[in-house]
Amino acid sequence: MPTTRKELELRGWNEVDVIFFTGDAYVDHPQFGAAVIGRALEAAGFRVAIVPQPDWRGDHRDFTKLGRPRCYFAVSAGSMDSMVNHYTAARRLRSDDAYTPDGRTGARPDYCTITYCRILKQHFPDVPIVIGGIEASMRRLAHYDYWQDKLMPSILVDSGAEMLVYGMGEKAMVEIARRGICHDIPQTAYRGTTDATDIVRLHSFKEELQDKRCHAEDFRLIETESNKIHPATIVQDDIVVNPPYDTMTTEELDAIYDLPFTYMPHPKYRGKRIPAYEMIRFSVCLHRGCFGGCAFCTISMHQGKQITSRSKASVLRQIDKLTRLPDWHGVLSDLGGPSANMYRMRGKDLTLCERCARPSCLQPNICKNLNRDFGPIIDMYKSVEALPEVKHAFVGSGIRYDLMSEEYGRQLIEHHVSGRLKVAPEHTSSEVLRIMRKPDWKEYLRFRDFFLRVNEQAGLHQQLIPYFISSHPGCTDADMRQLAEETKRMHYRPEQVQDFTPTPMTLSTTMFYTGLNPYTMKPVYVARTKEQKQKQNSYFFWWKPENKRKR
Repeated sequence: MPTTRKELELRGWNEVDVIFFTGDAYVDHPQFGAAVIGRALEAAGFRVAIVPQPDWRGDHRDFTKLGRPRCYFAVSAGSMDSMVNHYTAARRLRSDDAYTPDGRTGARPDYCTITYCRILKQHFPDVPIVIGGIEASMRRLAHYDYWQDKLMPSILVDSGAEMLVYGMGEKAMVEIARRGICHDIPQTAYRGTTDATDIVRLHSFKEELQDKRCHAEDFRLIETESNKIHPATIVQDDIVVNPPYDTMTTEELDAIYDLPFTYMPHPKYRGKRIPAYEMIRFSVCLHRGCFGGCAFCTISMHQGKQITSRSKASVLRQIDKLTRLPDWHGVLSDLGGPSANMYRMRGKDLTLCERCARPSCLQPNICKNLNRDFGPIIDMYKSVEALPEVKHAFVGSGIRYDLMSEEYGRQLIEHHVSGRLKVAPEHTSSEVLRIMRKPDWKEYLRFRDFFLRVNEQAGLHQQLIPYFISSHPGCTDADMRQLAEETKRMHYRPEQVQDFTPTPMTLSTTMFYTGLNPYTMKPVYVARTKEQKQKQNSYFFWWKPENKRKR
């Protein structure tokens, strides 16, 4: 899709319908949101141009060079929240940006969505702006902002945008292009009023500012609605959040992946390396959605809890295109998804699902109505493995080891691990894991034993790499001491570790800000200060002399 005036002229266009501004480099691959939305609009008959990483400093010429669109400006911070992209959990600037050529930093501003919108409003005050992507999606209502350490209103207030599209936005973006800014379009949020009859009203933003209990109560209502198949309209002050579209069908999702992606960065980046692209260029996403419900994760709030899976034919068509790329060497880096082993899984009786608002189908126990048939994903793996052009097909996405069968586990471990399998137990404390909505540590130990046994039987020498988090709400120094003792006993020196980073619109962030569990309204311990967080993180590195002194 065109990115400059010259490229428009080469197409013979003197006007476009939608101009998309994104904080990422433009890569025409279905793992990049701007490419997906652009291709979906293009398939619906609209002319789309993309302006990647515009220069927000200086004279703003990047924002005006393509003129005004016929329908609207689309704005997204990119594949990550810009603040998570820029800063560590310690609020220190990161040294690179995976979504920028050569990984350089400084190509997008803090609060990218708001900055882009304000500039566009300066130059085109009468042109509607539609915002989306993970940054806007997770800030659609009042939310805690860790980097300013305060509660913020809906991003619609600070951005001045006319409409927000949350979640995976292909349908809504096309419908807005067809009909304009209409307040009955599903999966959108706007400032105004609603005629809906099924409404959940939240406390006002002012009330949330004055009383953290109000914010905790509102989060519980928001998450409960997001986990329903048929949720209500949510209203906070003059912010209206319409219910989402129905979960996509397999045919609809296949149609997205069948769009004519080149699977390449725009030619303007020739000779430059885009780290995120290098990571996913030969990866294939099998499904959308996640029913794991982890307390610190944004996936279910963004993609939804219900799983939409692609057909095997669609996946094989994509792989055929990937094998024709000039630098194909026979290796698929990932046959995965938000949780790689949830492909084709859903409720056995959907009428029961329609009455359910459980945030997780796996915790505190696995739902008896969940269809855990691993046949389709095993068949998918074997079909891909049988392709003559494919030497190896690895699973790089995270797996749920509490969602496993022996047959699936053996297929995965024997054929689809690239030497190291990364899993996320996150902690060893039963109480912390309960708050996180993660399986008990004993589940990890059972899987570890299985992994080692299968490796021995198959004559393999693969590693199991566990991820851990410190400073999660509910985690005390005693819990971290237990983690250190447990990992030391197992001769682990943890590599994949992180300090908890509060991101908008998650249960964990709500607990971090309010000090309350929204479902019980009971206090939760929070390691909040820099010193408290550093001390907890030091327990990961128990073998270092300086950390022994700290404790």
